[in-house]
Amino acid sequence: MSANMISIASSGLRAARAALEVTSQNIANAGTDGYVRRSVAQNELSANNLRGSYGEVTQLGVRVTGITRNVSSFDQAEVRRTTSDATRSDTLVEGLTQLSDTADNSGVFTAITNFQSALSQMTASPANSSLRANVVEAARTMAQSFNAASTGLKSAVSGMQSEAAAGVKDLNDLAANLARLNVRIATDVDPASNSAGLLDERDTILQKMAAITNINTTINPDNTVTVQLGTGTGTTLVDRATSAALSMTTASDGNISFALGSTAITPTGGSLAGEQQAISAGVTALSGLDNVASAMITTVNTAQANGVDQDGSTGAPMFGGTGAADMAMALTSPRQLAAASAGSTASSQNGSNLNAMINALNNANVSGQMNDYLFGLSSAVSSNSTMRDAFDAIATNAKTSLAAASGVDLDTEAAALVRYQQAYQASSKVIQVASTLFDQLLNL
Repeated sequence: MSANMISIASSGLRAARAALEVTSQNIANAGTDGYVRRSVAQNELSANNLRGSYGEVTQLGVRVTGITRNVSSFDQAEVRRTTSDATRSDTLVEGLTQLSDTADNSGVFTAITNFQSALSQMTASPANSSLRANVVEAARTMAQSFNAASTGLKSAVSGMQSEAAAGVKDLNDLAANLARLNVRIATDVDPASNSAGLLDERDTILQKMAAITNINTTINPDNTVTVQLGTGTGTTLVDRATSAALSMTTASDGNISFALGSTAITPTGGSLAGEQQAISAGVTALSGLDNVASAMITTVNTAQANGVDQDGSTGAPMFGGTGAADMAMALTSPRQLAAASAGSTASSQNGSNLNAMINALNNANVSGQMNDYLFGLSSAVSSNSTMRDAFDAIATNAKTSLAAASGVDLDTEAAALVRYQQAYQASSKVIQVASTLFDQLLNL
């Protein structure tokens, strides 16, 4: 009996020590990203006493069967899904904000209104050289503002393209790392000791991948993972020890697309989806800016051609170029402003064509087009910001739920330390008592 007590107490000592070590590991990694709280899994040891009566049981103590990760696969999947949605929304709002700020800060709208104001001031004295110079300078400033806006938008789109390319590289690197990790998990010779750390690393990689694009995961029986970027044939990114590579293509208009081998992939979540949507908005913004610039160029140049300048010559085009990027002041002298109507003599005070130009700009509503353009960009930022805040709140709630289930609470671990220490001391006391009983039996 004493021998049984010593054996049972020894198993208790081993179990308590293992629990103390795991608790210490939890405390040490309380601030480690991706660390999942662990606990010791134990089984009671017992056996039927074949020499005794039927049903008699001999107690053999306890056995440590492994280390358990306190995590819910559902909670982890929710965190990946909501993180993917939130990251897409965050990236999109960041891109839209950059586009809106670039267009607004270029000063195009102010330049347009200043140009039209200079034309109106010139009606007081169409032949006045100072007023003419003011119009020419306002026109030059407006053209430069369109140039700056176009350059800024192109730079913003180019930056997003670079970030998307970097995201593709990061995703492919993570896929290769995950494939290698799958091999380590599948061939682990001591899963009871090593699996918790390997699975933490696996789940951390999956979380990083979900922030780049939406993924579909399948946990295999051997704890390796298969990752798909969609459904169907050709969408598998990682299959145990094998990883594929996502590619990105940039079209001539600047839009980007993705493919996994020969299969087209359209991300719906993660930073890649946000970049793709923001780039599409940037391409549309560039086209819209070109439309406003083209309307200004066409309206003013047509009006110029309908009148004569101060030398009595038919009005030359005021602007060169066809859009915002190449719009430029074409007149070389204020005298070339065609303020007079066709047939007027040189140095005429006639301002009929100047009034016609002003009316044409009012009818074309170029300033209104620009105002609507800027309002559209700011509205896109506002509406998507509301959605972003909602997605961020959902993602935060999912992370909070996961942390509550799998995170390390130092108060709980401190209490566990005391409990396991007492268990260790109690098992030691059992051994001491058993030894005393054994000595007493020998003395008898």
